[in-house]
Parts: sequence; C-alpha cells; structure tokens
Amino acid sequence: MQINSLFSKRYALLLGFSGWFLLFSLLLRIVFLLWQLNDLDLSVFSLLKILGTGFLFDVGVLSFLFVISSLYILIIPQKWIGSTLDKIAIYFGFSLTLLIFVFTFFAEITFWEEFKCRFNFVAVDYLIYTFEVVQNIHESYPLYILIPSMLLITGFIFYYFWKKQFFNLTFSTKVSFKNRFITLLIAIVLMSFYIVFVTNSNAEWSKNRYNNEISKAGIYSFFAELRNNKLDFKTFYSSISDEEAFQIVRDNLQEENAKFLTNDFSIKRKIKDSLSSENKPNVVFILIESMSASFMSEFGNEEKITPFLDSISNQSLFFKNLYATGNRTVRGMEAVTLSIPPTPGQSIVKRPNNSNLYTISNVFKSKNYKCNFFYGGDGYFDNMNAFYGGNGFDIYDRGRGSILSDAIKTTRHNIDDKEVTFENAWGICDEDIYNKMIKVADEYHQKKKPFLNFVMTTSNHRPYTYPENEIDIPSGTGRNGAVKYSDYALQQMFAKAKNKPWFKNTIFVFVADHCASSAGKDEIDVKNYQIPAIIYGQNLIKPQRVTKLCSQIDVFPTLFGQLHWSYTSNFFGTNVLSNNYKERALIGTYLKLACKTNNNVMILSNQKNNSNYTWNSVSNHLKVVPMNKSKLNETIAWYQAADYLYLNAKLK
Repeated sequence: MQINSLFSKRYALLLGFSGWFLLFSLLLRIVFLLWQLNDLDLSVFSLLKILGTGFLFDVGVLSFLFVISSLYILIIPQKWIGSTLDKIAIYFGFSLTLLIFVFTFFAEITFWEEFKCRFNFVAVDYLIYTFEVVQNIHESYPLYILIPSMLLITGFIFYYFWKKQFFNLTFSTKVSFKNRFITLLIAIVLMSFYIVFVTNSNAEWSKNRYNNEISKAGIYSFFAELRNNKLDFKTFYSSISDEEAFQIVRDNLQEENAKFLTNDFSIKRKIKDSLSSENKPNVVFILIESMSASFMSEFGNEEKITPFLDSISNQSLFFKNLYATGNRTVRGMEAVTLSIPPTPGQSIVKRPNNSNLYTISNVFKSKNYKCNFFYGGDGYFDNMNAFYGGNGFDIYDRGRGSILSDAIKTTRHNIDDKEVTFENAWGICDEDIYNKMIKVADEYHQKKKPFLNFVMTTSNHRPYTYPENEIDIPSGTGRNGAVKYSDYALQQMFAKAKNKPWFKNTIFVFVADHCASSAGKDEIDVKNYQIPAIIYGQNLIKPQRVTKLCSQIDVFPTLFGQLHWSYTSNFFGTNVLSNNYKERALIGTYLKLACKTNNNVMILSNQKNNSNYTWNSVSNHLKVVPMNKSKLNETIAWYQAADYLYLNAKLK
C-alpha cells in the first residue's frame, strides 16, 4: 500500500501541523544552542546528535497527537465529513492544540531562563500550585506582551493553514475504513514504542548536561516526569546487599560518644556528650531562600550584596565548605529537618505518610522545647504544613483557605493582613515574617518556655520584588536586589532581637535551602551546591571557621554538639567538629545522586549507570577518572540505607 494512498488528503491538516511542529521545535532547539553556545561541547558529530535525538523525541510527541487525531477520523462516519459538527470539532481541536503548543514553546523559553533545562519534575510540581505559579508569572514577565504575542502567532499560523487550503482538503476528502483503521494502528504502534522503549535517559548521551537537555523535547520530558515522580532505589540504581550498605554507613556515623541501639538495619544511636549539659538556649533557625555561597564576600563576591551575613560570619561558627543536598526548597527542608541524604524522585517532605518521623523536633521536644514553623506564603505549597505539622511543629502561615488533614495534630496560626506590609506571589516579605517570628518569641519568653523558631523565607525568589526604598537596588530588577534585601531583612531582624530580653540566651542559625541555580554543563554542577551556614550565639557559640567538607544534614547534629546535649539520633548527619567526623557531602538532583569526598565526585544515575570524577574547584569542571569500587559502594550505601529506612518505616 502506497503511503500517499494511506495518508489521504483527509490527513492533510494533521500532516501539515506535524511539519509546523517539527520546524518550530527545531528553531527552539537552535535558540537554546545559541543561548548556551559557550557552554556546549560542540562538534559536527555532537550537533548532529543533538538535532537527531531531538527529532526522535519530537516524533514521539507527534505520535500521541496522531493517535488522538486518527481515532477521531476513524470513528466519525463518512457522511459527516465536512458537516457543521466535523468543522466545529476540527476548527476547535486545531486551534486549541495550536495554542497549547505555542504556549508550550514560550513556557520552555522562560523555564530555560530560570532552570537551564527542559521541563522536568519542577514543571510537574508547579501544576499543583496554580495560584503561586500564575502570580509569579504575572509579576515576573510582561504578560501584556507575551499573551498578545502568543495569540498573534497562533492566529497567523491558523490563517496560513486556512489560506493554503488544509482545512478544505480535510473537509472534502473521504477515506476508506480500512485505511483509517490501518493509520490508527500504525499510530498506536508508534506511540507504544515510545511509551515502552524511549525514556528521557535516552537523551543523556553526552557528559555535557547542556548537550543532553537541548536534545530533549519539553513536552515529552514533561509527561516523562509525570511517570517518574517516584523512584525505587534498588529498581533504578546500582545496589549492594543491605548488610554491606548499613555496615558502611554505620562505620561513617561512628563517633567516640555514639552507641548504636540495635545490630539490625538501623542507624539509631545514643549520643552521650562527655560534657553533657542541660543548657537550653532558644534557637532561631532561618532557612534562606536561594542564598548561594557565591553571593557572599567571604566566598569571593565583590558586589557587597550580603554585608550582614559577611559581618556576622566573623562572630560565628562559620562553615566554609558546606553543600546543599539538592536544588529545591523541599530538599533543604528534608536535609536539615530529617538529616537525611536526598532520596531519588520526590522529597520526603512531599511524599504521603511522612508524619511522625524522627526529626529535629524530637530532640528539641525531649528537652521540653516548643517547636514552631513560619512560612510567609500558604504552607500547603510543597506540602510544608502537612510535613511540619505532622512532625511536631506548630504552623504560622498565611492560610489562604487550605485545610490540614484531621490526622495532623498541630495548631495552625494565620498571619493576618494587618501584619503584612508587602506581599508577592510567594508570600510576605522577609521583614514581615521575621516580625511575626519575634512576636511569637516574645510570647514564649514570657511563658518561660524555650523555643525553636524555624523560619522559611521567600523574598530571594523570582519575581525578586520587595518593599521599595529599603535598599539601593530597585525592587523587581533582578536577583542581586533580592539577595541584598534578604540580607537587609536579616540585619533588621537581628537588630530588633538584640533589644529583646531573650536575645542573650538565643542561638541564631542561618542556612540556605539551596543555591540560586544548580545548572551547569556537567551532570552535577558542584559549585552550585555550595551554601553558607552560620551558627551565632553571643557568649554561647565560640567563633570558628569550619573548613571541613560537610553537608546540610550536619547542621543540627553540629549544633547539638555545641550545646553538649546527650540525645537519641536517627540522623545521617553528624557533628562536624567531632574527632571522628568523616568528610563528605551528599548532593543530588531529581535523578542524579552524588557523594563528594575531597575532590572526588561519585555520581549514581538511574538505569544503574555510575560515573567517577575528579572535581577542579577552580574551573568547576568534572573530569572522568577510573571507577573506584570502594567509593562507589560508599556512595551507594548512603542512598540505599536512606531509601531502606524510609520504605520500611524506620525513620520513626
């Protein structure tokens, strides 16, 4: 059977749309190529590989469209072809599909600007939080230009297809049932091939991450992430026996003052400090949105946008070589609250059945502390309220109507409008949330109740808006302004706290949730995981610069060590200042899981692919080196043990 007889003129519109889609996808790919030209490993072969792989994924997108369109053509009776119903269905379907695809191309450009990658799990997550996302888009981009542009492009393409008679051919041509059925069957076979055999990992052919990302197709990546939002470690990653995994982890966690409570697959242990103290200072913990180490003068920045953090670091326990576990807020929360390596797929913060885990609140509550969580937006975002409310914290948030499950036994306090001076898509400004935190601190001081006040900030986030006339950079003009305002708000909070009676008995901890960007040419951009961490306590914490390689998961265990607390630990983090501390940083993306030891970086990938690198700290590049079996097993052990404990409900 001839192709031209199989695909009759009834399919003209579908084939024409396919040609348009392939052309625009190619142009978008070229835009990204030019965008990252200086970062690509570009040769004739790699260029052909990028374009060829991209074409493969673009055809995959079209295969789904072919199934839907061919099914419609099959089921509509011949006598209805060209009828009013047929015309309405095709005009509407074509217009809607065209608008969606045009919107997607625009969205890909804005997504690339922010994350330097095609649609991934972040884009999937954002579907849930329409209010915040829509507001963020509204405040970040000139919609009065973007929306008319999208409509104009859609209208122009529609007019082209109408002018070239694609619609007339579609409405005037009949095709036999046999050919319609065969066409649908071919489309289904093609779609099935993509569903079964083609995954996003097929685009990861290069050591250069940008090469791989440009090879992908945004729409295909989006739906691939819908399928891969949760990953079982042993199914997708190289593994060792559980016995070996836990032995390696327990060896790394062994301290002179630690005793494991059982001999089974567990890391639960009793930490007994030789100078055991019942000192109970208040703790104000600030998890700062997107505060990369590279923003601070202490790490070489010359723009002077963090004067407060730079000044306070000299009076504090200051971590010079500490790394975030991931590139999203929920990863930072997971790391500091649970003290656990990043789990593949979703963060535990967002997973179901994540209440009543053993978190830092268990340690504080064993010392009779009150634990409070503060967030300037609505804490339903990223499941924050459910996670913190279900794990021993009272909640302070904006409370825009979202309701906590009855199973979560906590008290939720709304931040009232009268307490707000400035608010954007993500929540109230940092000054406002700090003022609320100070007010609550006053209340518990009066009750003579020690407190842990855990604050998640929002101001250092696109659209980078904040109160006017507070700093010398206008609101909404970019990241530097948001960083400087975040630092300014911290300074104002600190100045107000100094005048409080509880200040001298309070420890302040400042840690970033993640860096402003984690994108780079390597599969994991190591430098873009380095964050500042500062522990300050007037006459409570001895100033010191910590140069040991460490992780977010070590922050609270180190604080507990400074307080000389004896406590039960179910944490993967340890006291960095302990004599037995073994240097490492555990960092990851949604799919990549890495362990950094000195300048060695071992990366585990799904599909059970592993790579060993040396990291050049000056150029921030990874160089492939022969596989080190010992380091590979150690890396596997960290993540396998964490996955085992979560799946078997042993994080309790």
